[in-house]
Amino acid sequence: MNRARKLLLLMVVAGLVFAVASCTPKPTAAPPTPTPKPVEEPTATPKPVAAEKVFKLGILGPFSGPSARTGEEFKGSATMAFDAINWQIGKYKIEPVWIDSQSDPAKATQAYEQAIVQDGIQAAIINWHSSVSVSCMDIAAKYKMPHFCPFGATEVVNEKWLSDPGKYFYWVCKWWPSPGKLSIAYVEALEDAIARGILTPEEKTVAIYGEDTDWGRSFGNAIKGQFEDVGWEIVAEEYSPIEQTEFYPLLNKFKNLNPTVVAGTTTSPPFISAFIKQADEVGLESLIIADGLGWVGEWYDLTGESSNYVLDQIPGWTTEEAKAFAEEFREGYDLKPSPSAAGLSYDCANMFIQVAEQVYEETGELNKETLAEFARDKLQTGEWSYTDGIVMEEYKFTPETIPDPIVGKGYYVFPVLQYFDGVGKVVFPIEWAEQNLQPMP
Repeated sequence: MNRARKLLLLMVVAGLVFAVASCTPKPTAAPPTPTPKPVEEPTATPKPVAAEKVFKLGILGPFSGPSARTGEEFKGSATMAFDAINWQIGKYKIEPVWIDSQSDPAKATQAYEQAIVQDGIQAAIINWHSSVSVSCMDIAAKYKMPHFCPFGATEVVNEKWLSDPGKYFYWVCKWWPSPGKLSIAYVEALEDAIARGILTPEEKTVAIYGEDTDWGRSFGNAIKGQFEDVGWEIVAEEYSPIEQTEFYPLLNKFKNLNPTVVAGTTTSPPFISAFIKQADEVGLESLIIADGLGWVGEWYDLTGESSNYVLDQIPGWTTEEAKAFAEEFREGYDLKPSPSAAGLSYDCANMFIQVAEQVYEETGELNKETLAEFARDKLQTGEWSYTDGIVMEEYKFTPETIPDPIVGKGYYVFPVLQYFDGVGKVVFPIEWAEQNLQPMP
């Protein structure tokens, strides 16, 4: 091969090599490895404080005896309130001590003192009967035991409390005002119905009845004076033992007197239901005020149609929260709760919880001294009030009202109801009325 041809062949080979090389993709640089983001640790749920101490809380109520049905509502509502916080406040495990008053002042006093001395309670809540309050408030004062929300309403408690506030302030805050502050609404309702021509009595006459206790007589004396102040004549005044369930002689006496109104009260469901049914049986034509008929949820089961036209004062389940509580209570305990018993005691238990939580937050301790100090300096002065209840808008106490709460719209108030076929219809105050007060047919 001549030299020219060799040169040409080399040039062709070189061109092919170059072409192949140019068609081969150039390797690309590997993308930089991204810097991994730091993994955020999930926010840990704060561990609950371990319960290091036990706080014993006395819960006083009629867990046996004639008002045991109310005691069931007390126990159920208090249990629901404390279940919601797992019976713990801060480092304290709350241990209930159920104190049975048996609706008897002497037995209640003995049980209450035993709960303090032997069981070691550091505070107490609730109570139903006025007579029990009158006796137990001395025990509370003796042992400097703060007792929150006792229901006993009698003005005897107020008189005793005000005779020595430095001694009796341990009976912290009545959960039911003196009878006269509420009973006046019955008289006002009747006077309003007369003024509007709805009620036209031939005579303004009234017979007073009730249980023979501090509560029964306090209510009777209060409403008696309120009727007399507006020109009503009192034709009878009779009180019966709280255990009584046979009223035919008394009711026949009332029938012969034929008063326009028969007015009274009791804390015992067997007492009031028997009185209402027997009044119907003897043909009593008077309009009946039965203050407290609705204090147990099954009042209509106990009285039936005999309760038609009866007047009562009782709060209602007016909010969604209240209705939800009532339904949960009914499902949990197979009982129909009353706002006056289960509702108010539930508010009491929750108010105590709120007080105790604030005391613990401020002092780091929960004992009778820190609780009593808070009660005296903040609750009883009106600096602190409870606004998260399901029955009343606000439970507030002031130096002018203590040991009672403020009574009135927006605070502590009961409307007057009239019952028809198991349903209470508000008849007074007029601005709340669902219907007019109806006279007996």
